[in-house]
Amino acid sequence: MNEDITWMQLALDEARQGVGRTAPNPPVGAVIIKDGILLGKGWHRAAGQPHAEREALAAAAASMHEVRGSTIYITLEPCSTHGRTPPCTQGLIDAGIARVVYACVDRNPAHAGRADQQLAAAGISVTSGVCEEEARKLLRPFFKVRETGLPWVIWKSAMSLDGRITRPPDEGQWLTGQSARADVQKLRSTVDAIITSGETVRRDQPALTIRIPELLAGRLQPWRVVISDQPQTLTLTGPMDRTLIRPRGDLTEILRRLAAEQGVLTVMIEAGGIFSAAMFEAGLVDEVVIYYAPLLCGGPAPGLGGAGLSASIKLQEIEYQRLDDDIRLRAICERG
Repeated sequence: MNEDITWMQLALDEARQGVGRTAPNPPVGAVIIKDGILLGKGWHRAAGQPHAEREALAAAAASMHEVRGSTIYITLEPCSTHGRTPPCTQGLIDAGIARVVYACVDRNPAHAGRADQQLAAAGISVTSGVCEEEARKLLRPFFKVRETGLPWVIWKSAMSLDGRITRPPDEGQWLTGQSARADVQKLRSTVDAIITSGETVRRDQPALTIRIPELLAGRLQPWRVVISDQPQTLTLTGPMDRTLIRPRGDLTEILRRLAAEQGVLTVMIEAGGIFSAAMFEAGLVDEVVIYYAPLLCGGPAPGLGGAGLSASIKLQEIEYQRLDDDIRLRAICERG
């Protein structure tokens, strides 16, 4: 079992490379092992491209390794139906894989549990649930869309220690330092869409793009979604082909359309306090990432503004990270 965990951890490392790149598909990783030796590894790079299992098989073949009789570790139950790509279960059977170990059962009703039946019928040993909790965290957005039709929503904010998101008028715009701002770029590279309000665009004219070339390599810019009833008053620069303007309305339906029409799995909110509070009040936020700067700013612009919230939101799975002088808090919103 310890060996299974070790190799599954490597598969999870592969899967993490696909976060933010695979929508509407999940990020999945796979590694192939025989007699304790790594034969091949791979990750799903984009919808329509080979799944992780076939990437790992191709890597093993490119290295002239014989995979017959080997074990493959996969972070998600292998697909068993034909979509844009052939079923991975058949690929594993054809390759002569002797044992399949996967972390999470696929919650897609078309797949769930079918892999075990097909692989067992071909004489392949199957083990599931290895590192399931870690894999489940990676797959939360995919599972949420499958179960609710809504994307996973992250609220990102940078604020002073007294909860303000702007500095005094005669100071610069940045609250946090370079390391925190670089971390925001990494965070943007893990999402499929960034949502903001027309007021934020008019006030700050944010780019809402990934600006570090290596983070953008092999993927498109996230969708920029601006909620506004006055599009004629907006000044937008950057990739207009990746920009959507939606009228104010039911926030749930706006998110549902993003999942259904653009295939979005994960959305990040980058907006002012009033719009952010509305998203929380509607129960739509799943995760928060807050960058705290060692400043006291005062002023009328809190992270969550307007009338505030009708009830406090408790956080769980809390993680802290220091980024030079700033502190990043990342946590999951607890559901009642």
